[in-house]
Amino acid sequence: MTAAAGRNTVDPRHRRIWRALAEVEDPEIPYVTIVDLGIVRSVADDEAGDPVVCITPTYTGCPATRLIELQVRAALDRAGFPHARVETRLSPPWTTDWITEEGRRKLREAGIAPPVPGAGRGTLFGADPEIPCPRCGATDTERISEFGSTACKALYRCRTCREPFEYFKCL
Repeated sequence: MTAAAGRNTVDPRHRRIWRALAEVEDPEIPYVTIVDLGIVRSVADDEAGDPVVCITPTYTGCPATRLIELQVRAALDRAGFPHARVETRLSPPWTTDWITEEGRRKLREAGIAPPVPGAGRGTLFGADPEIPCPRCGATDTERISEFGSTACKALYRCRTCREPFEYFKCL
């Protein structure tokens, strides 16, 4: 279930949980929430009727995974769900396709170019897609460094406005 579909659920308990999770900021990119990034995969009930929140980190070795789990637990407690369980699933792996349109907008507003839809995993093997500058929109950009402030971002520069920016890599 996508984040958008989950927030539109008819179950009022699940809607409350999605609202609580939508307040949890990503620890490495605080301009977006874990719901914006698609880290929250689902909210469901177990056999006993207790909520289970399934999350998938942006990559298996993400150093923020444990912190995200703790933030989700705290959000669930604040929302009145002390018996809810948090599960981390690594399969299928997270993909940048799970970033919501709201998340993409927030990344652009923060000066980070969101992943180019459809660029696919070829970017992992050196095939650069056309990256629009998040500041001026120009596509005449160049990669300066494979890594930005985190392993999931690369550093680019716009040749038009000359501003540097980070690009959220496709996975």
